[in-house]
Amino acid sequence: MPNAQPLRDDWERTVRSGAWFAALPVEFATALLADARPLVLASGQRLFARGDAPDGIYCVLRGVVRITGITQGGHEALLAMLEAPQWFGEIALFDGAPRTHDAWAEGECELLRIPQESVLNAVARLPQGWRELGRLLTQKLRMTFLAVEEITLLPATPRVAARLITIASGYGTWSDRSKRIIGVSQEQLGLMLSLSRQTVNQSLRELEVLGAIQRNRGAIEILDIEKLRQAREHAA
Repeated sequence: MPNAQPLRDDWERTVRSGAWFAALPVEFATALLADARPLVLASGQRLFARGDAPDGIYCVLRGVVRITGITQGGHEALLAMLEAPQWFGEIALFDGAPRTHDAWAEGECELLRIPQESVLNAVARLPQGWRELGRLLTQKLRMTFLAVEEITLLPATPRVAARLITIASGYGTWSDRSKRIIGVSQEQLGLMLSLSRQTVNQSLRELEVLGAIQRNRGAIEILDIEKLRQAREHAA
């Protein structure tokens, strides 16, 4: 049976710990949270699928959300593994178009949902809110450009190092901290980076010998983020 929904004090504390939300003007932040509601997803449950009508924006409160694309042949492209307090779903606020990708619960998850209509009503009353939502969107766009550059230009080990740094920093959303334990498997890294599992395994072994990481079952521990950055820069 799924856990009970989180209490408001708990989820609001999590939401406000994120750099993007913490920087919002108080009036706009209050307007966004007015109609926010938590929800719990079971492990493996799909939140939305590519082509679905937009239904709002989400913040991860607990657990991991997997953002993917699935081909007609059933092959999965893994774009991101989102953790608290990361936001997603904002693209459709700007164009009203259907969802671009699938979102799945990787294990049981707690999310906060703000309905599409509520967000649009908030920016209708407070037009400066579009700039704040634009900051959230452009942050994702910057990370997307960097990810394309990594896949196009970097050899395998620097590419793996770069992606571990990105995940550890919350995809750029945490400016003052980094995550030490990353719950990502070799297979998932391979899907993110268009690398075989064998290649990822070899790259992780090299990073482990370097003293940058330690591999655990289903997770990777960051031992030295500076050594990871050195491996990222060693692209020749």
